[in-house]
Amino acid sequence: MNRNNEDYRAPPIPALTKDLLEDVKKIFKTTTGTPFLIPTTGTGAWESALTNTLSPGDRIVSFLIGQFSLLWIDQQKRLRFNVDVVESEWGQGANLEILAEKIAADRAHTIKAVCIVHNETATGVTNNLAAVRRILDEYRHPALYLVDGVSSICALDFRMDEWGVDVALTGSQKALSLPTGMGIVCASPKALEASKSAQSVRFFFDWNDYLKFYKLGTFWPYTPSVQLLHGMRAALDIIFEEGLDHVIERHSRLGKATRLAVEAWGLKNCTQREEWFSDTVTAVVVPPYIDSTEIVKRAWKRYNLSLGLGLNKVAGKVFRIGHLGHLNDLQLLGCLAGVEMVLKDVGYPVKMGSGVAAASSYLQNTIPLIPSRI
Repeated sequence: MNRNNEDYRAPPIPALTKDLLEDVKKIFKTTTGTPFLIPTTGTGAWESALTNTLSPGDRIVSFLIGQFSLLWIDQQKRLRFNVDVVESEWGQGANLEILAEKIAADRAHTIKAVCIVHNETATGVTNNLAAVRRILDEYRHPALYLVDGVSSICALDFRMDEWGVDVALTGSQKALSLPTGMGIVCASPKALEASKSAQSVRFFFDWNDYLKFYKLGTFWPYTPSVQLLHGMRAALDIIFEEGLDHVIERHSRLGKATRLAVEAWGLKNCTQREEWFSDTVTAVVVPPYIDSTEIVKRAWKRYNLSLGLGLNKVAGKVFRIGHLGHLNDLQLLGCLAGVEMVLKDVGYPVKMGSGVAAASSYLQNTIPLIPSRI
């Protein structure tokens, strides 16, 4: 990415973009989806997914399970959709029993979309996307299926075609390990068809503008971040070299190791059931006498370690360990060692080395040989 800016109408950029669009489909595991690389953040990608497929007043079911699902619901309401909110306690996953009840009762098909955050970053909860599709299929309900995969795609198992996801989205700054600034959206043929009649006001995020330029072979209706496109090319090459399935396995390993460390420290995971455990972020609950904000501050000021704050309802109650993207097992162990020192600093009676020992024992038995070095 450390390069001079280029004219995005010059021949190399359309050629680069064309290859990227084809390769991006691989991380969504789709052959039929149409991707859009939008110069925005995940929030913009949310808006793109909604405004291209829905009309004001449309009824949508959306799950509130943490800060980022809360923000998406706030956006949905501001865009004047009729949002049917299904709320769970923070630390729990989406309540799919209530979804099934709503879908079963909706014989008139007034529900136009189901919106769900795959991985809720604030609480470390991962939802079962395949189960949502099974519910829709069981009742033969035509609702669109919209998924926020900001902190899941390229790290957790995600199968757009197999699970019948109509719009999936992610951001450049998570598992792709790029700087913030690119919202990546993928739309199914059903979603593209819905966009033809959707009445929501849109301009910057309008898929139709992109599709016109796709046909022209120039790809960009307005100026992209050329440096991010080159960064995307490098990021995808790194992922494909490791193998996407191996990347997902690595994240599973890192998530398990982190949870074992938390258990060894005598602390609890904010996520309440194993089926919801996230392999990209772990939210750690601290004792009532400790302010988790102090843990995050001390980690940054003394050890140059970046941990996540507790947000909204869990502010001061949890800190978050991120384990996603271009991260290896030894880097994670260094992070866990740093967390132990911080816990000691703030007065928690952690046994030094306990979490690192638990994680390293697990990793030593599970880390595979590096294929290129066998």
